[in-house]
Amino acid sequence: MRALSYLAMLLGCLALTVPLEWLVGARVLAQGRRLALTLLLAGTPFLLWDLWAVSRDHWSFDADQTLGLEVPGGLPVEEVAFFVVIPLAVVFSFEAVRAVRRRLGWDTGR
Repeated sequence: MRALSYLAMLLGCLALTVPLEWLVGARVLAQGRRLALTLLLAGTPFLLWDLWAVSRDHWSFDADQTLGLEVPGGLPVEEVAFFVVIPLAVVFSFEAVRAVRRRLGWDTGR
């Protein structure tokens, strides 16, 4: 049940940040290649670290607190979702702030 709560929180992060695309003109989705590169660079090192740590038994994931679905290498899908959703939410938030700053004339071009 905790895994569902965790996934609900991740979905909540998306529900609060993705609409910034249209509400303030974040223009994240218009830059798909840049977004994909950002997610790849943000998530890959941590996913590799997790895979390494799990393979060496440095840490594990409690089966009672996950859905039981794993990607190859033994990571729960929730862990992979975390490394996609959180950077995505950060990018939407960051670009929304930039859009508002531009609109208010506060963007100095730096």
